[in-house]
Amino acid sequence: MWMKWVLLLNRGWSWGRKGLSMEGEGVKGLACQKTMDGKASNGNKAVVPSCCLKAMACSPEDDAKCHSTVVSGWFSEPHSRSGEKGETVYFNNPMWPGEAHSLKVEKVLFKDKSEYQEVLVFESATYGKVLVLDGIVQLTEKDEFAYQEMIAHLPLCSTPSPKNVLVVGGGDGGVLREISRHSSVEVIDICEIDKMVIDVSKKFFPELAVGFEDPRVQLHIGDAVEFLRKSPAGKYDAIIVDSSDPVGPAQALVEKPFFETLARALKPGGILCNMAESMWLHTHLIEDMISICRQTFKNVQYAWSSVPTYPSGVIGFVLCSTEGPAVDFKNPINPIEKLDGAMTYKREMKFYNSDMHRAAFALPTFLRREVASLLASS
Repeated sequence: MWMKWVLLLNRGWSWGRKGLSMEGEGVKGLACQKTMDGKASNGNKAVVPSCCLKAMACSPEDDAKCHSTVVSGWFSEPHSRSGEKGETVYFNNPMWPGEAHSLKVEKVLFKDKSEYQEVLVFESATYGKVLVLDGIVQLTEKDEFAYQEMIAHLPLCSTPSPKNVLVVGGGDGGVLREISRHSSVEVIDICEIDKMVIDVSKKFFPELAVGFEDPRVQLHIGDAVEFLRKSPAGKYDAIIVDSSDPVGPAQALVEKPFFETLARALKPGGILCNMAESMWLHTHLIEDMISICRQTFKNVQYAWSSVPTYPSGVIGFVLCSTEGPAVDFKNPINPIEKLDGAMTYKREMKFYNSDMHRAAFALPTFLRREVASLLASS
């Protein structure tokens, strides 16, 4: 898969956990950009994390054989396929080596290839319908709300009366559904590259795709970076980026030029919320993301949520604000409970509330040790 990402990036494209489109820009600095011999780009010795080494060494030939394969009634992430003697062969995803998560498949509902990726939908035995892109689980009916609600309301409940909001990626519509709970919002732009993801969501995940029905939503199919470059400076109160794992070519999605483009599109005191990995698997990447964001934004914080079907069962978010009015991310200034009808709009909320908001910023000791110095000066 990494070779495919290289080819797409050369064309100016990549995608995220839900179909994000980005254009790479060559600024170095992430831990995963350190060379195979252990030398950092500045010449200093550095240890290359195992997930990054595996990403560099990933075989595109093997990967092409195992996308979205269901073996003996089970889907496995990392992927699996039948070996020459009929045995099940597993391929480690370089982002979480040495482990696999399997779901029992009741029925394959959809499988096809778009211009950008392979799209699979199946009915699982315990998590309802599951959306998979290029062999990676994007969401399940049972736990999608934990991710959608947190990535939307952590930023929007941290700013008073948000009016203009941009979603980068998010083609399933779940983030749109959550933004729609905020009656102060006047415009919801969404930039998504892969129309197939949207069409599949509307057919198989109507409880998420309901977000597209809001008249405030303006859908843009295409490259998000190009869209941002054409947007007026200071247009958005908040930008929500549903991005891919920052390893290999996709690391361009978490480099300084990209964040500078986002910051330009935000108003003074505007807020960015960006997916930011699992604390159990990628502390080094989290540290790098925070460090890079600190170069562009005034205030940077890290929060996390529990999502059982994501690797390690948790996912993180980097929240940033631009120069301007101070933002207190840890205490919701725009509490969802006080917004008329917000708790039940389109669908009753199941995960997020103001207590969960505050708790999301409480970091375990091991992670706090790694990022405390970076966050302390924010």
